[in-house]
Amino acid sequence: MIKWLERIQLTIGVLFLITFFITIVIQVLTRFTGISAIWTEEVATYSFIWSVFMGAAVMLNRREHFQFDFLLKKLKGKGKNSLYLVNDLILLVFTFGIFYFGIQAVQNFWGYEWVSLEFMKMGYVWISVPIMGATMFIYTLAHIFRNVKNFNTEEVAE
Repeated sequence: MIKWLERIQLTIGVLFLITFFITIVIQVLTRFTGISAIWTEEVATYSFIWSVFMGAAVMLNRREHFQFDFLLKKLKGKGKNSLYLVNDLILLVFTFGIFYFGIQAVQNFWGYEWVSLEFMKMGYVWISVPIMGATMFIYTLAHIFRNVKNFNTEEVAE
């Protein structure tokens, strides 16, 4: 299930990154031709937000996000598993907060409209926050379960 979820999230992130790139190209071309395409700035910005948030969750799942690993490199076995477990428990609280407060942000900003595309709601942008928080929460739970399962072995579930 985790690989399936990651694949979906990565696909969404890549699609938004492609949208971002195409929109920026359109914006540059329209500046040279003198045509005004004011919608490109908002579409590019919000597409970039979605791609970053989806990518951040995938990076957390792969443990490729920014981390201080000085102590981690020195530990082995139970010590390393313990550090991962403590880190994941902190992440669990943090990701739940992202999800919870992301839902509140979506509710607060749902009715706001984009400046250049009035039919688009800001809620479509803000909903990326609780989606990221929820998937990060799921990924972190999976890491915790793996670490608890392997706690008494030398194998470290990274």
